[in-house]
Amino acid sequence: MARIVIAIIAIVASFMMAESLICRECSYGIGTFCVSSSDVTCPVKVNKTYNCFNGTLSFSRFPRLGIKSQGCRVSTDCSQANGTLLGLAYTSTVSCCATDRCANAAPSTKMTLTAVIGAAALASMWSTIM
Repeated sequence: MARIVIAIIAIVASFMMAESLICRECSYGIGTFCVSSSDVTCPVKVNKTYNCFNGTLSFSRFPRLGIKSQGCRVSTDCSQANGTLLGLAYTSTVSCCATDRCANAAPSTKMTLTAVIGAAALASMWSTIM
């Protein structure tokens, strides 16, 4: 009985590790400098997939003076747009990625769902043998 409980705990913990995504959050920044940053865990929802994102807003007349933001975003909200604001042409770009801290190009330790299920099944079978 104890082995079954341990196997269930291992499976649940593995799914939690596979599904939660950690992103670097920067509410606002100027140029390449982020005013305040921290790590944030994206929410896990049944009907929405969240990704890490890098967002930049740059003006054609002031290319080095862009505004940036980072964090979690619904994966369907990743895009690029061009327009004008008060006569200034701008480009708004939101690029997304789906691994931990990928918006900062940091190494990821996130396991794929297939690897998690395989490890959980192996742990379950191992506990029944022993």
